[in-house]
Amino acid sequence: MKNIRTEILINRDITNVWDVLMNFESYPKWNPFIRSISGEPKLGNRLIVIINPPGGKGMTFKPKILTLEPNKEFRWKGKLGINGIFDGEHYFILEYLDKNKTKFIHGEKFSGILVYFAGKMLDKTEKGFQIMNESIKNECEIK
Repeated sequence: MKNIRTEILINRDITNVWDVLMNFESYPKWNPFIRSISGEPKLGNRLIVIINPPGGKGMTFKPKILTLEPNKEFRWKGKLGINGIFDGEHYFILEYLDKNKTKFIHGEKFSGILVYFAGKMLDKTEKGFQIMNESIKNECEIK
């Protein structure tokens, strides 16, 4: 198993951060890592997600939404092929710090037999998370 966990402080209220995170239509304008998400954000639904890790190949996958708690957490699980080959549980957690400060936590838990061979790809993924974090911070703070 491999875990990636990143975080950033956003100088906006938690509701604003949640609204930007969940506005999938705006992703192409501000998000260089997750280029697009389509589908209805509803617990149990599948989404179509296109990512573009820095220095890597773009990927499309269809994760299932596991957690959807407004202003708190958005989590999905995707897989490559069948369960146990290469699975990823991607999460966004928002923590209220004060009226205009939100901690944005962004990570993923990877499991499956191919994880041990995916070192460079996972390094690029972590860099992509950091770039997305900076981008959502900028998007939230200019609004």
